[in-house]
Amino acid sequence: MKRRNFIKNASLTGVGIAVGSSLAGCNEPAKKENESEVAINKSNSAYIPVVIATWNVKQSTSKAWETIQNGGSALDAVEQGCRVEEADEKGQSVGKGGLPDREGHVTLDACVMNQHGDCGAVVYLKDITHAVSVARKVMEETPHVMLAGDGAKQFALSQGFQPENLLTEASKTAWEKWKIEAKYKPIINIENHDTIGMLAIDSKGDISGACTTSGLAYKMAGRVGDSPIIGSGLYVDNEIGACVATGLGEEVVKTVGSFLVVELMRQGKTPQQACEEAIGRIVNKPNSNYKDFQVGYIALNKKGETGYFAIHEGFTMTKYQDGVNEQLQSDFFNKA
Repeated sequence: MKRRNFIKNASLTGVGIAVGSSLAGCNEPAKKENESEVAINKSNSAYIPVVIATWNVKQSTSKAWETIQNGGSALDAVEQGCRVEEADEKGQSVGKGGLPDREGHVTLDACVMNQHGDCGAVVYLKDITHAVSVARKVMEETPHVMLAGDGAKQFALSQGFQPENLLTEASKTAWEKWKIEAKYKPIINIENHDTIGMLAIDSKGDISGACTTSGLAYKMAGRVGDSPIIGSGLYVDNEIGACVATGLGEEVVKTVGSFLVVELMRQGKTPQQACEEAIGRIVNKPNSNYKDFQVGYIALNKKGETGYFAIHEGFTMTKYQDGVNEQLQSDFFNKA
């Protein structure tokens, strides 16, 4: 059954405070005052911490949530959560086992961005499973934002990452079958153009995000999509909120989609409204062929309110909040 996340705004009036204050002065009223204070504190913090991610990745959001509960930062959470998918050989769109390019090479793109606005990315990375962790090292250990290709791999090896063959037998078989006709066409909601993007707010209220992918299946060698590009595939502003994208990266890049969503939230829109408007920017472009591709956004704001929207039916978001880890079906634009 389809479900849409209706954002709930908890409003705090002065009634609870006034009642608690007016009853001060004896033992029983003091107890009620304490109960009122607990209720207020719970309401203020009801939205955080929170973890959200593109698609059905409950193991990843569970790992991220566990990381926060154990005292980790939002950045720690999104890195650890994304690593779960990167290590899953059955998921052919992220990390080890990802579908290769036309030449048969699995190449990975990833980025991270923390609460300070620092960021790191790798593009066209070969032979290293955990691209998201290499991206974090780029952010923390170099003066750069992005490393590519052989340079990214050399850096990863210098940081202790171990090389391994990322092309599994299943992905190799799929590639060899594709070579018979060697045609390429994006298929909506099929993971030949998918990503895991994850956003988190930790117990301190700080926001971070990460995005990792093996990119379009059977892409031209050297192709890079939106996922590792700050502002397109991912953007975080700790004062406002964050957004991450999935789908056909070329279309996200053209509208700098994740940055757009955050800026719309800065103007006062809810995460849901911002995601919907950003999708509108894509589908309403002149000569848009949006019926042939999918793009989806997920977003959260500083309060921990969330939003998600896509062009077509089938996109989902996983959310871990208030102790509940659930997959949510996204609303979508193309209802024709």
